[in-house]
Amino acid sequence: MKLSRLFVSIDPPKSIREILASLDPDIHGVRWTAGDQMHLTLGFFDEVREDVKLALREKLEAIEFRAFFLPVEDVGTFPPKGPVKVIWIGVGKGHPHLFQLHKRVQEAAMAVGIEPELRPWHPHITLARCREVSPGVLRKFLKSHAEFDAGMFRVEAFHLYSSQLTPSGPIHTCQLSISAIG
Repeated sequence: MKLSRLFVSIDPPKSIREILASLDPDIHGVRWTAGDQMHLTLGFFDEVREDVKLALREKLEAIEFRAFFLPVEDVGTFPPKGPVKVIWIGVGKGHPHLFQLHKRVQEAAMAVGIEPELRPWHPHITLARCREVSPGVLRKFLKSHAEFDAGMFRVEAFHLYSSQLTPSGPIHTCQLSISAIG
């Protein structure tokens, strides 16, 4: 039985992704995300059966939402303390339309039998993954970009992607796009 790795995301426009890609500090141990791979994840679903994937598509297609604006600002890390594993950029301080959309995506997943993510959701765009990075070198980059502002964009759609892991990195394929109403 074929299982899929799926995620639902909002994709920033190319202009914002180019700004974010240009921040790459070229530090040993920091693997910067390619611009065309940058997204804000609304839900990640691993090992989804084909019948569940089709049911999820139907539930996602039924979600209606109005377009809204999101800022792209403030660089941070996961975990917040200790060795850095991920460098991210935030999308403001809790936009109600964004949280409502996330909730609807999670409800769609639960309705088709996909277990919900139990960790609190921290909306962000992953900029880089880190491994064995010199804390001093990274600290300088993070301090100089802590309040970085990449601008604002209008969220007019969200997307369902399949994700295939390969030795050279994941390959994301858009399976479905849902546009805002009005």
